[in-house]
Order: sequence, then structure tokens, then C-alpha cells
Amino acid sequence: MAEELWTRRLGLVEYREAYALQERVRSARQAGAIPDTLLLLEHPPVYTRGRRSEAGELGMGEAFYRAQGIDVVDVDRGGKVTYHGPGQLVGYPIMGVDDVIAFVRTMEQAIVAALAEEGIAARARPQDGRDYTGVWVGDAKIASIGVHVARGVSTHGFAVNVDNDLGPFDWVVACGLPGVRMTSIARELGGGEHMPCFRTRMAHRFALAHGRRQRLVGRGRLEVALITDEAPVAA
Repeated sequence: MAEELWTRRLGLVEYREAYALQERVRSARQAGAIPDTLLLLEHPPVYTRGRRSEAGELGMGEAFYRAQGIDVVDVDRGGKVTYHGPGQLVGYPIMGVDDVIAFVRTMEQAIVAALAEEGIAARARPQDGRDYTGVWVGDAKIASIGVHVARGVSTHGFAVNVDNDLGPFDWVVACGLPGVRMTSIARELGGGEHMPCFRTRMAHRFALAHGRRQRLVGRGRLEVALITDEAPVAA
């Protein structure tokens, strides 16, 4: 039988709170207290800058973005600037990783498969170099990926544009690619509410791509595991 992949749906979570939770879950995973775990959530508006971010990607200045109600956070994932907001499905896989490139390619394959079930033909672009990591519909980007691996366990992960406002991507050099056009499931399909179904499809396809058996866990089950590992309990 395939190993379990715990999947926890968290809803809307402030970015720093989710980042702290990732750290606690990673510590528990490194200690062997829990199996590989996928956190699925959404964030209030925030720009995050990865380890490869460069000056000028937030061209209007942080004060402008904060005035629009968008937070700015520096993070330890790979990649450059990206935007998160309500209506975008974010997945944080806290998993044992031996081969980072293969791990990223498998995530891309899972997203492509989940989008295909929505009726969207998407693709990865590994042949175009690391700046094109993620998933694309034609020449428009629909999903971003950035990970960090410490002591063999990953944090961060993927973000798929589902029903979110795409406007904030236009205010930055998204993913470090000047002029890149972003798209979403709603844009590709002409509107509609897609998050509930896509979240389920994405979780299933992610587990399948990694050869795992998905197990949905509630807040209590995850908290018990973190307490057992003597880690603080996330809200």
C-alpha cells in the first residue's frame, strides 16, 4: 500500500502565520512524528520575495503596495517575486525530498493534470530554464512554484491562480519575467466559482503524482501530532 500523504485544508491564513506553521510541521516531519503533509490554503494579499529576487521587482516601492493593502514578505524559498491573494490555491508540501528538481517537475505534472480535469490544456516549460518553472497556458502563467529544502524536508510549494484578482501581478515584475502575462482558471473558462472543485482535484492529483495515498486530516489530528513533537500549536 502506498504511504500516506496527510492533507490539511486551512482556508484563509495570514502569510506569516502560515510560514510559522510550515516551520513547525517541518520540524515534526524531520523528527518522524508525522508523515509527508500537504497544507492547502489561501492568503490575504501579499507579495513574497524569494532568494533570487532582485532590486526593481517591486518597482513602485513597498509603501505603495502597503497602501493598497498588500503586505511584502521576504522568504527563503527559491524563485523571485510573486503575489498571493484570496482565490488563489496555495499548496505547501512538507515532504521528504531527495531530488529537488524531480520534486518540482512532479509538482508541475500534478498541476497540469488537475487543470486538464478543469478542461484547461496547460504545460510545464523545463526546456526554457529555471525562470520558467511553473505551469503555463500558452504564453500565460497560471501556476508558480518555489521550494526550500532543509535537512531533507521541503517547505513552500505551489500557487495556482483559480478565482483571484490578477491585477496585483501587473504592479511588479512577476516571477522575475518582465512583461509576463498571468492567467487563472476563471479567466480561461470565462468566469465562475472553481475553488472548491479544483482544490479537491489538486489534492488528489498531487498525491497520485507522488505515489501517495491521500488522507484528509482535521485540525485536531495535526495539532495532536505537533504537541506530541513538543512543537507550538498553530491557530
